Amino acid sequence: MIIENLRIVVRPATREQIRRALTAWVGPTRVESGCMNCRILQEDNEPHSFYYTAQWKTPEDLMRHLRSEHYKRLLVLMDLGEEPPIVEFHTVTETRGLDLIQQARNAF
Repeated sequence: MIIENLRIVVRPATREQIRRALTAWVGPTRVESGCMNCRILQEDNEPHSFYYTAQWKTPEDLMRHLRSEHYKRLLVLMDLGEEPPIVEFHTVTETRGLDLIQQARNAF
């Protein structure tokens, strides 16, 4: 699994326009092959920052996404930011849940 993270800081004057554009952009991304999860977030203490995060099943799914015509629209939105975007890709080799908590708690 690959986690894609993006942070865009926008100018107050363009905040609503970019919010609408990101919201419209994320819907088609969710139905792309290999997309496990995709969302746009905004934190209360950072009203002019938007966060995009997605989870991709395979590196090939992510590469197809990055090469798509659809992704070009996100690149344009990144360019509208007030400062350079922060873009990160994290490779996850294992995902655990409650089983890890149980293992840790029973280790005593």
